[in-house]
Amino acid sequence: MSDLWIPLGLSLKVAGWATLFAAVLGIGGAYLLSRWRSPWCNVLDSILTLPLVLPPTVIGYYLLVVFGRRGWLGQWLSGWGIELVFTWQGAVVAATIVAFPLVLKSSRAAFESVDNRLENAGMTLGLSQIEVFFRISLPLALRGIMAGVLLAFARALGEFGATLMIAGSIPGRTQTLSIAIYEAVQVGNDQLALIMVLVISFTCVAVLCLAGLLTPAPPRRGVQ
Repeated sequence: MSDLWIPLGLSLKVAGWATLFAAVLGIGGAYLLSRWRSPWCNVLDSILTLPLVLPPTVIGYYLLVVFGRRGWLGQWLSGWGIELVFTWQGAVVAATIVAFPLVLKSSRAAFESVDNRLENAGMTLGLSQIEVFFRISLPLALRGIMAGVLLAFARALGEFGATLMIAGSIPGRTQTLSIAIYEAVQVGNDQLALIMVLVISFTCVAVLCLAGLLTPAPPRRGVQ
């Protein structure tokens, strides 16, 4: 059973950290984009959401170019004794990047649905911009934000291509559940592969159902 629980535990750890980072960056970026009135806003939004449409192997290649030992950032990190390639931390970076757009998109839509008059009223009463964010904007947008965070967790949990490119498949160290499924199929261990597929499928369905419950429903139109 260690062939199941070890990669499952690693997948949950990677997805948990990736979701945390994606949530912090995505919520902050979404709030800024939702309040920034500029033609460049949509350009920046398109760049930030590229991981939604790029093949995971392309993302993994970019990560190797940037964080590899010959990469400009990888060389700098190596000077501090930090290595991301073939580590579970590298898997976290990959999962964060692919999950980030889901938080960004959902959070931006949630922030844009907040009534600006409430925020203006808060500032009129003497609240600072940060206080308005934490006391008015964030609570009102929380349901939409949490739906995006749950979707990001499900995406990070199932990440395969980018993770394999930068972290590899080292059993007990970087082999997540999705990679372990691939390895089990390759060696003909169909029974183990089926069990792992059912586990990750059930987990993702449960997360998606919860995200669906949290997604704000569109307002109903009255009967004419």
